[in-house]
Amino acid sequence: MTEIILKPGEVSLGQWRTVYRGARARLDPSCLPAVERSAKAVADILAKGEPVYGINTGFGKLATVRIGDADLARLQRNIVLSHAAGVGEPMPVPVARLMMALKLASLAQGASGIQPDTLALLEAMLVKGLTPVVPCQGSVGASGDLAPLSHMTATMIGVGEIFVDGVRKPAAAALAEAGLAPVELGPKEGLALLNGTQFSTANALAGLFEAENLFRSALVTGALSTDAARGSDAPFDPRIHALRKHRGQIETAEALRRLMEGSAIRASHLVGDERVQDPYCLRCQPQVMGAALDVLRQAASTLETEANGVSDNPLIFAEAGEALSGGNFHAEPVAFAADMIALAVCEIGSLSERRIAMLVDPALSGMPAFLTPRPGLNSGFMIPQVTAAALVSENKQKAYPASVDSIPTSANQEDHVSMAAHGARRLKGMVENAEAVVGIELLAAAQGCDFHAPLASSPVLEKVRAALRIEVPSLDEDRYFATDMEAANGLVRSGAVAALAAELLPSISGE
Repeated sequence: MTEIILKPGEVSLGQWRTVYRGARARLDPSCLPAVERSAKAVADILAKGEPVYGINTGFGKLATVRIGDADLARLQRNIVLSHAAGVGEPMPVPVARLMMALKLASLAQGASGIQPDTLALLEAMLVKGLTPVVPCQGSVGASGDLAPLSHMTATMIGVGEIFVDGVRKPAAAALAEAGLAPVELGPKEGLALLNGTQFSTANALAGLFEAENLFRSALVTGALSTDAARGSDAPFDPRIHALRKHRGQIETAEALRRLMEGSAIRASHLVGDERVQDPYCLRCQPQVMGAALDVLRQAASTLETEANGVSDNPLIFAEAGEALSGGNFHAEPVAFAADMIALAVCEIGSLSERRIAMLVDPALSGMPAFLTPRPGLNSGFMIPQVTAAALVSENKQKAYPASVDSIPTSANQEDHVSMAAHGARRLKGMVENAEAVVGIELLAAAQGCDFHAPLASSPVLEKVRAALRIEVPSLDEDRYFATDMEAANGLVRSGAVAALAAELLPSISGE
C-alpha cells in the first residue's frame, strides 16, 4: 500500500488525492517539536490563571462561564460528547480518512495546543485503517464542522463506532483490537480536535477529485460525439483560442484536436461538406469546458491552501505565550470553492446531454432517429436521452450556491455561517449524476460511429470504443438498456475512459 508522509503546511494537491484514493498517511516527524512547544504553551497560559476561551471557559454563547482547574479535563470530554450530535448516513470511508489526515496535518502545525500522544493516536488510527463512523449531516460550516469532527474525536476517547474493514464496531473494542488505547483529553484538546473545517474540506476535495475525472472523461466523449456527428475540428484551431487567452479554453481545444487527430471519419467530410457551422454543443466545447477547467483549478487552489492551513480557535502562539481568538473556523473559502465545483459539474453534464440530444435527432445528426437501424419498431436511445435530461435538470437545482445561505446558531453568537458542509456534500451526488450522463453519451457516440463503418475514428477514440464494446455490443435491436448504461457508467466512474487518453488530457493541477 502507498504511504504518504505529510509535511504540515506543505502537502500537495496530488498527495491529498493519493490519501483519498487509499494511501496511508503519516506525519513528518520534524513537526513534533512545534507540537510539544504548543502543548507547553497551553500549560503556561493556564498557570497564569487568566480566562482563555475554550481552555478554562465554556463554549459559544457560554464563553463567559469560568471553569475551575479541577474540571478542565471533564470540560473537554463534555464538549466532545455534547457536540457529537450529527444525523444521517455515515461519511464514505475514503472521505472520512481524508478528513482525519487533514485534521492530523492541521494539528501538527503547532498552533492548536494538542498533546503529542493525542496526535499519535489519530495518526495510528489512520495507519491501522480505523475509520470513525461520522454522520454526514449536522454542520453549518462555522464554528467549524463541530458535529462531524466531534464524532471523529469521540472514537478517540472510546465512544461511538469505528469502521474496521467495512465492519462497524464499538470504538473502544476496535481500538483495543488494534493495540491502541483511548486518550484522556487535556485542556484545549477537545476543542482543537472538533473545531476546524476538515469535514467540509475533505468533502470538497473528494468532489474536486471526482469532478476532475468527470471533466477528462467528458472531453473524450465530446470528441467521440463530434466525430459521430461528422462535426468539424476547425473550431479547435489554436489560433481561435489564442486570441481569447483563457488558459483552460486553450488547453481544452488542444485536447479535443489531439483526440480527433487521425480520424478517418473526419477526413471523409473535409471536402464537399455543405454545413458551415456545427451546433454549439460541438463547436463551443473549448469555451464551455475550458471555463469549467479554469473554475475547477481556482477551486483546487483555494482547497489546497485551506488543506494546508490551521482552522482551529483559539490559536496558540507558543513563542509569545498567547492564545488568540479569531475566526479561522469560518469555512467561507471552502463554501465558495464547493459552489465553483458544483457549477462546473453542472455545465459539464449539461453540455454532454445536449450532445446526446443532437445525436438522437436525425435532423441534426443525419443519422437514423434515436440511433437505431430500424426506428419505429425500435426506440433506440429515446429514453436514455430523457434520463440524461432528468439528471441534468436535477443537477441544475443542486448547483444553486450554498454559500449565499446562512442561519444564526448558538443563541445568535454564531450569527453568520458558511454552509460549506452542505455545499461540499452535495458534490458527490452531482458528480454521480453527471457521470451517468457522460456514460450515456459514451454509448450514443459509439453507436453513432457504428453508422460510419468501415470508417474509423481516431486511434485513441477507437481504443475507447473498443473498451466499451468489450462490455456493451452495438445496439441493433432494442434490449434491456439499464445494463448497458450501468456498464458505460462504470467505465466513466472508474476513470477507465480518461485513462485511455490520459496523455492528451489536461488536469486541474498540471501534474
